[in-house]
Amino acid sequence: MKCDEIFAALALLEKERGIPRNFMLEKVAAALVKAYEKEHPAYENKNCVVVDIDESKEELRMYIQREIVEQVENPSTQISLEDARALTARAELGGVINLPVDNMEFGRIAATNGKQVIIQGLREAERGMIYDEFNSKQHEILTGVVSRIDPRTGNISLRIGTGAESTEALLAPSEQVPKEELTEGDRVKVYVVDVRRSTRGPQVMISRTHWGLVRRLFELEVPEIHDGIVEVKSIAREAGSRTKMAVWSNDEAVDAIGACVGPRGQRVSAIVEELRGEKIDIVKYSEDPAAYIAAALAPADVVEVQLAEEGKACRVIVPDDQLSLAIGKEGQNARLAARLTKYKIDIKPQSYRETAE
Repeated sequence: MKCDEIFAALALLEKERGIPRNFMLEKVAAALVKAYEKEHPAYENKNCVVVDIDESKEELRMYIQREIVEQVENPSTQISLEDARALTARAELGGVINLPVDNMEFGRIAATNGKQVIIQGLREAERGMIYDEFNSKQHEILTGVVSRIDPRTGNISLRIGTGAESTEALLAPSEQVPKEELTEGDRVKVYVVDVRRSTRGPQVMISRTHWGLVRRLFELEVPEIHDGIVEVKSIAREAGSRTKMAVWSNDEAVDAIGACVGPRGQRVSAIVEELRGEKIDIVKYSEDPAAYIAAALAPADVVEVQLAEEGKACRVIVPDDQLSLAIGKEGQNARLAARLTKYKIDIKPQSYRETAE
């Protein structure tokens, strides 16, 4: 049966939306089979209704497939050898014969379901394209525009992407930087944590608090990190307040910390500005745990690091006047250093060691 309108519509979709015609034809065929089975319950779930697609002639044909047997037990899926040979002399036992569905009935089903199938297939294809687009950008930074703020839940909706491949993403309160105020129309960078499929389309999980956001910002700002000369070994972050980042240079001629800070602090300043003033401590990574822990506690000076004989724990001795600096406000400096190095850190003043001795 000629289906000029269906093929023309699919060609237009392929041209304007980039949705492959073959993909849509499969959807059309599957939906027509389902519609026919619904009107003829005897064939439902028997896998005997098929649609043949002739793209060159832009034709669709529907058949009922029946197995050729000696004795018919299920008339819906079987046909006797005698009846099959009355239709074609080439019929053989165990073979399959295709019985065409009346063109008028097939035409009615196609006309009723064709448009609906194309619309549903279009939605599914677009969702698939959006999913593929954003799935390839997992753990990357995207710029979103604030489209709506829900005062009741605190959720912020952002429109990310452009054109047909854009989607709404939800920035949950837990993924928002504390005290950061966003308004509708603001452009803001977000980190893509995950992309999930759902019945309502792809869900892009985004964050402003994830440590990966800091890492990606430095990769964008610092060529030495992008090129692999400088490595980011570890990051510990308390979003909106402070981040500690450990870096290492694979080239002795390149200062890892200097590369991240940039000339006159331009590189790190650009990232601090993007993070709305969040403080960033950049420390040198070391294979020596004691040296690494001492560096991680910057800006405090460290007198000695005593590593535990077992497990990842240590005691750090600092000058008495540096104790509060080493611990930090509400313990933040010590907490971030511990998370950065993966060591449990017990900080003591120098007078404690002298008393113990």
